[in-house]
Amino acid sequence: MSQIQILSKNQKIVLKIIEQAKEPLKAYSILFNAQKKGIKAPPQIYRALDKLIQKGKIHKIESRNAFVACKNSKCEISKATAFSICEKCEKVTEINIPKITKVLFAFKDKSGMSCKKYNLELFGLCKKCA
Repeated sequence: MSQIQILSKNQKIVLKIIEQAKEPLKAYSILFNAQKKGIKAPPQIYRALDKLIQKGKIHKIESRNAFVACKNSKCEISKATAFSICEKCEKVTEINIPKITKVLFAFKDKSGMSCKKYNLELFGLCKKCA
């Protein structure tokens, strides 16, 4: 049974901005767009971003310090994210391959540490740029 996720006003504003973007957005770009809708301070944006990540609505592209909307309804929320990123046009695509998740969560290193979450970013050229 799916849990109904209620979003705050600020979370709805931030999510809509990210969903409408054609590329990953940095927090201050989101703030610039959100100021017209009443969000004035960076902490408001960061709180909304943190909650949206926790709820699996958005993901953070760590290498770009930017955010994208989650396109995968069966997403593992914030514990397992994988993206392909074109080095030329910077197009970001969310990867959903269950085998990757299975392998990474089964991983253990020499010290016995196992994977509890991952953020995988693969870089190369998309078809258009190759």
